[in-house]
Order: sequence, then structure tokens, then C-alpha cells
Amino acid sequence: MGLPFFGRYAQAIQPMLAQHPQQSGVRPLIDAREAFAARMLLARNAQYSLDLQYYIWRNDRTGTLLFEALHEAADRGVKVRLLLDDHSTGGLDAVLIALQSHSNIDVRLYNPLKLRRPRWINYLYDFARLNRRMHNKLFIADQQVLISGGRNIGDEYFGAHDGVVFSDLDVLLIGPIVEETQADFERYWNAPSAVPLNRLLTLTKPITLSALEERAKMIERDPGTKRFVEALQEHPFVQDFLQRKLEFEWAEVNLLSDDPRKTLGLAKQHHLLAFQLQQAIGNPEQCLKLVSPYFVPTATGVDELSKLAARGVDITILTNALESTDVAVVHSGYAKWRKDLIAAGIQLYEMQKMSPIARKLERKIRRQRLKGKERFGSSASSLHAKTFSVDKKRVFVGSFNFDPRSLALNTELGFVIHSAKLAHQIDAAFIETVPNFAYRVNTDERGKLYWEERLGQRTTRYRIEPGTSWWRRLGTRLLALLPVDWLL
Repeated sequence: MGLPFFGRYAQAIQPMLAQHPQQSGVRPLIDAREAFAARMLLARNAQYSLDLQYYIWRNDRTGTLLFEALHEAADRGVKVRLLLDDHSTGGLDAVLIALQSHSNIDVRLYNPLKLRRPRWINYLYDFARLNRRMHNKLFIADQQVLISGGRNIGDEYFGAHDGVVFSDLDVLLIGPIVEETQADFERYWNAPSAVPLNRLLTLTKPITLSALEERAKMIERDPGTKRFVEALQEHPFVQDFLQRKLEFEWAEVNLLSDDPRKTLGLAKQHHLLAFQLQQAIGNPEQCLKLVSPYFVPTATGVDELSKLAARGVDITILTNALESTDVAVVHSGYAKWRKDLIAAGIQLYEMQKMSPIARKLERKIRRQRLKGKERFGSSASSLHAKTFSVDKKRVFVGSFNFDPRSLALNTELGFVIHSAKLAHQIDAAFIETVPNFAYRVNTDERGKLYWEERLGQRTTRYRIEPGTSWWRRLGTRLLALLPVDWLL
């Protein structure tokens, strides 16, 4: 499905591809602002096509700036296709209709709500269908370069938010994997669940494209946005990109993607990401380092992980602490299994929440763990990355959470990267970085849980979940009693 033209991106990457036949180039995007800059640069430099697929797109600063970047690209003649899951498009109808009015922009909503307002009524009579969502995240420019991973579109994902900021991970990919992923986008774009916006009835009054442009300009004039944009312009990624100096890790990369018929409950097992993942990864023999913000192992998962640990596989898991999670009910589906996982010999870490005051204090006293926090984003206060490494050889990056929802309900997208170098980086982070910004969870001689926090050379032990109130802990325990794991 290669393009019949030789565009700007092709000119930049063809010499590199020639040196690495049959391999794809991988560039991890750990820094939040780098991840946003990469998307803006792809949109602003695209010449022919932009294909985007997202679960969440916020109508905030970064969301508006990217909307306007799509609009500007369309004005240049770029064909833009935007596929959004409809679950989180509340309040966006007016903007999406405006974009759709452009002759070069096509918008489709995945598994849409039939009644546009009030939206909640749809769940009263159509819950079984609407409970299945498209969780994929994908950004493809000119069928030559793609970005995918854990990030949705919104200020909290790109370090432009004053509240909760997510620590996340994407990858920028070039090479053969792009053509394969482009075909997967086409599969979703043409799926029965992807409905053209103009086929949906809405009473929302649309805005004009000029109004969208003016709103973007107003946002750009905001002092906070100015500081954010200035930081982007100074980011080395921008200059490296423009000067074609970006360095890539070259490796075999496998695409893993759920069949869109999963939304209809019609996908066969071998067409599901979970099955493909097991086939691509195989059975870990030495070590497994897993990062999942919404980790709900269930009894089956605990049993499988325990069997691996019993065979001598070194397993370490990083997820959100109760104080840092943005979905407490999901945390309840994990918390009840902590003792079983620890008893099996599995190491558990829970990411801490960093308040603005704590960050200022740490900068002031220059604690050792600040270095670790900067590597994952100094403003990070909630984990959102989904990745793991296996046997120091293979790495997974994508949208897939280790929970029943990702397994059975949502559609997901991810990549297995066969790279010892990237696997080593993840393994090293668990040794050098994770202990500096996450609690180590363990049990004492009486079988009671405790949380251990490292502050430089000093270690502090907590007997109750740190940074939480008694009512939040009580609520989590009550939620853990409910038979709702299949929904989490």
C-alpha cells in the first residue's frame, strides 16, 4: 500500500531504511512534551495524508492546537481521516462537525451513541454494546511515519496540565511496520462500528472553521500556553527532527491488534491481541518487567504469574498506588491480589503521586530520587504507560492494560519490539529509577502489607497506604468485594 510519490518523510527515511532492510526504526517518546512536539511536527510537515485513531481527544489546549494543525494540513491539500471512539467525545460535536465540513477532512465515530444529548441515557438501554470501546491510539503521517502507545490527546498526557499529569510512553516508528499498521487503520476505518459523522443525528449547532482557528489563536496567546509552546520550540527533539538527526533503534517489530469485530462480539480468538501477544512473546524463561497503570490480574492471572515465578522467572510489576490512580475502582481489582502476588515471589511497586509542593521541595533539597522522576517526567503524578520487557530481549508498547476490559471488551493496539537494547533500558529503569519514585510493596513477618519509600539513602516504611484518607481506603476495600472485575 505504499504511496506512489516520494515525499518529504520518504526522502528523510529512505537512506536509513536502505541500511536496515527488513527492520523498522523505533524511537521511544518518554518525555510528554516531546510526544506532543512529535505529533505537531508530523501534522505540520505532512504533504499527502494524516490518519488518526484515538480513544480520547480532549477539547483543551493541546487538543485544540492539534485540531487546528489538522485544519491547516487540510488547507494545504492533505487528506485527513480522524477516527475517534465516541465514548469520550462529549462536547466535541460542534468542533467535529466543523472539521467534517472541510473537503479534505473525514471524521468517523467508533461505536457511536445514538442519542447525542443527554449522552448518559444511551447506557440505560444499550449498555452491552456501549460497554465495548475502541482503546487504540494511532497517528500516521504520509503512510511513512507513525506514533502509537499509551497517550490519548489531552493536556494531562502532554505535560500541559495543572492537575493530574500522566507518565506515559509512545514510540515513533518508521519502516515496514508502518505499511502493516496503515492496513490495520484501514480495517478499522471501514469496520461496521466506524460510522461517518454525517450519518449521526445531532442538534448541536456547529462552529465554523474560522471560529476553530480563532480559538486556537486565543489559546496560543494565553501565557501558560506561550510558556508551553516556547518549551516545545526549545526541545532538542524539534531541531533533531527538522535537521533529520533523529536516532532510531533498528529491530524487528510485530504489530498486534484486535479484530474490530471484537466490538460486536464476533472476533475469533486468534484474531485478538491477547492471543497474538502470547504467540509473539512466548513463555518468559528468565525475567518479566511489567508496567501497567490499570493492573487487574484476576484469579487466573495471579495463578499464571505465580506459576512463572515458581519456575524461576524474575517478575517485577509497576502499577499505580491508590494515591496516584485516577480510577479507584480499578485499583480495588488489583489491591485484593497483592498478598498472593508477593507470596509467589513477585516484586510489586506502586507509583507515588507527586504534588507541586513536593516537586519544588525536592528541587530545593536535591534529593536523589528527583533524577528518577525527571526521567519519567518531573511533573508525573499518575502512571499511564503500558509496556513490559521479556527475557531482556523483547519489549511491548501499546494501549493494552493487563485487565479484563482490555482482554475481553475494548479493542487494543500494540507492538512487540525485538530489541535487547530497549529491553535493557526497561530493566535498568526498574533497578535504577523505579525505586526512586515508587513504593516497594511487601509483607512483614505477620503477613501485613507495608509500603517502603526511598528518599536518597533513607528508607521510610508505611503501615497504611500512604497519601490516602481512611474513607478512600475503606471505599476501595468495599469495591473489592463487588463482583465487577470483568468490567474493570
